[in-house]
This record gives sequence, C-alpha cells and structure tokens, in this order.
Amino acid sequence: MLRRNIRLRREYLYRKSLEGKERLLYEKKRKIKEALAEGKPIPTELRNEEAALRQEIDLEDENTAIPRSHIDDEYAKATERDPKILLTTSRDPSAPLTQFVKELKFVFPNAERINRGGQVISEIIESCRAHDFTDVILVHEHRGVPDGLVICHLPFGPTAYFELLNVVTRHDIKDKKAMGTMPEAHPHLILNNFKSKLGDRTANILKHLFPMPKPDTKRIITFANQSDYISFRHHIYEKHGGPKSLELKEIGPRFEMRLYQIKLGTVDQTEAQNEWVLRPYMNTAKKRKFIGD
Repeated sequence: MLRRNIRLRREYLYRKSLEGKERLLYEKKRKIKEALAEGKPIPTELRNEEAALRQEIDLEDENTAIPRSHIDDEYAKATERDPKILLTTSRDPSAPLTQFVKELKFVFPNAERINRGGQVISEIIESCRAHDFTDVILVHEHRGVPDGLVICHLPFGPTAYFELLNVVTRHDIKDKKAMGTMPEAHPHLILNNFKSKLGDRTANILKHLFPMPKPDTKRIITFANQSDYISFRHHIYEKHGGPKSLELKEIGPRFEMRLYQIKLGTVDQTEAQNEWVLRPYMNTAKKRKFIGD
C-alpha cells in the first residue's frame, strides 16, 4: 500500500509538471486556429511547426482540445461516488470542541467521527487512504473555543486552512423545541459571492464535501461570502399554505470561516507547495477582497 501511494503521488506530480508545456502547446494551436479562421498568415515563429500542429488539431475533439490541470485531476472522480469524510480534533479536546464536532458529523452526510487519542496525522491520513475516505476534517481550538478548520482532500490534496469565528452550536441554544431536530437528508447548497478564481477554488473544495441531494429535500446549507468572511448557516424550510408561504427555520450550528491558506498536498506533507497564502500585514491587505466582491 505504501509503495502504491508513493507511485501514485509521483505520477500526480509528473502530470502537474507537464502543465506548463501543455499550456504552451495549447497557445500555439490557438494562434494557428485563429489565423486560419480569420484568413491571416500563420505567425512567423510557428511556420516551422505548422504541419505537425495542424495534424494534432485535426485529431482533437472537445475533450482533448483544452488542457486539463492538476485541479481537474484532484476532483476528477468526485462525481462517481458520494464523499466519505473523517472528522477528528486536535489532541485532548475540551467538552465544547467535542460537542461542536458531534454536530458537524450531522452537517456532513456520510461523515464518521473518531477520537484523536495519541494518533499522529500521518497515520490518520494513511488509514483514511486505505479505507477510501475522500476527505479529512480537523477541528482545532484555543482555550475551549473552536478556532480552526482544516479540510484535506484525499488522496493527493488540496488542503484548505480556515479560521473559525463566532461559533454557536445547537447545544448553546436554550430553546430546543423551537429549533427542532436535525435532519440527515442530503442538503441543497447555496454558495454566494465566490466570484474570483480563488473563490471558485474555495467553492469547489466546499461543495465536494456534500453528495448530490434529492430535488424534494427541505434541508439547505449556505456558504455566503462577504469581505472574505464565509458565513455558514443551516436551515430547513416548510410549506404551510402553498409555494408562496415558506417558513425558513435555522437549526444550527452557525459560524464564520476565513480562508488563510491552500496547500497543493495533504495535511501531513510539510514539503507541499503553497497555492495561496493570506498576507494580512501588507499595505493593501485591508482594501483587497480575494474570494468575491
């Protein structure tokens, strides 16, 4: 199993190293296509390669014309089966953190929670690969308050690091009857204001934690971005007197997330390349919005 994982990782890194060459070849083909379509002469720098490139263009179809990236490979099989998620915490978790993770288990369908104990991260990742888990979620705390969420996609990454703010669990809400029970149906997702390239990447990581819902499910999960703070809300809706009389009920938990790092690898790989890192102390950091408007 270990040799197989090493071989698969090498193949993935090799495909990733070819992206620059494939992108350059794609740009050459695009220039030749544009010149032929507009009736213009072939660019001078491409005349020696024109015959070979035109032969490749003739053999291409809609699936091979645009080069695939390592991001496509990471989630290439995501639609073939439902996600399978492992939830765990930092070592020696407090009671509030344990309660929060118990509630997250019901938020994510097909999630399993384990007690961290003395296990090392690398052992957890290897065990999850062996048992076909698609994602690992680690929740951290500071003095009993959940303050960090790490989402690691398997087998090769990416890993997204979020700061947690304003966490309110179902356990903290006094009126349990008004809140109701938490359904386990697959939820509809609302992803609001993820408009930049980084926003698309973040939305892609979040949406692949949830399986495809049924059309008639009444459970809704919202990730709403505002000023790079992502608000998580969990609702169910009820129809009392027809389609125009909908009642929306929040069933918790609720919290805010702030992305601060994406790594091109799993959480146990310290040598993995950073795809994006938040730089909060730059002069322009307060003015810029990275994920959306």
